[in-house]
Amino acid sequence: MKGLLDKMRVSFGEPIQYQLVLNNEPQVAMNTLIGKEIQLSWTGRIICSNCSKQTKNSFGQGFCFSCFQSAPQASPCIINPELCRAHLGEGRDIDWEHRHHNQPHVVYLAASDSVKVGVTRAEQTLTRWIDQGASHAIILAETSNRYEAGIIEVALKSYLTDKTNWQRMLRNELNHDLDLLDEKGRVEDLLPFDMRDFVSMNDDIISLQYPVEKYPLKVKSTSFDKTPVIRGKLAGIKGQYLIFDDERVLNIRKHTSYEIEFSHD
Repeated sequence: MKGLLDKMRVSFGEPIQYQLVLNNEPQVAMNTLIGKEIQLSWTGRIICSNCSKQTKNSFGQGFCFSCFQSAPQASPCIINPELCRAHLGEGRDIDWEHRHHNQPHVVYLAASDSVKVGVTRAEQTLTRWIDQGASHAIILAETSNRYEAGIIEVALKSYLTDKTNWQRMLRNELNHDLDLLDEKGRVEDLLPFDMRDFVSMNDDIISLQYPVEKYPLKVKSTSFDKTPVIRGKLAGIKGQYLIFDDERVLNIRKHTSYEIEFSHD
């Protein structure tokens, strides 16, 4: 199979189910290949996910430099939601911003080795948790747009991290003493009074299980830029990472828009 790589499609289950996506279509049920030899070969081409032109480098997960500077999918509020202006009718593309950012969002707490605070569109909450490799997660607040969620996240950055430690996540280093319901109560008390009305009544804690036979003891990151042909026995999948049995890991999402050929034994 040959095509442009995109982040893996995920669906909730015990364990999570993954599909490799090429040319915007799910092509391979990856869970069935765990324990088998797979090969991903980069053709040397990167095609911008926005304008479809060939680019020497990928910026912001799949864009050429021009589109990275202008496309709404790469706007600064993707990383920093408190900068979003969609609720004011402003942005790089007003229609796109309205459809994606001027929509219900959630602020969540996700647990692995520590508790992380994050923001995502309400309709993709579960997918976001899976993509980050969280072991457990809970909704903290529900807002009407991305800006409001971003303001809450900023208010909590002094108390919680907003970054995932990807190496610890891939080693499956979990803190089993974390209680997300207790954390939610503690964090609610840290919010300014005008933000507490957004706190969600949904106290469900979601547990996520990943299809991994063997976690690496020492994570060895690999990429197509340094190794155009990546081959090995697939030991598992977590977040958007393929884990090989020799402790190499490949971040699929990082290589969005790379043209690859995929095969397996």
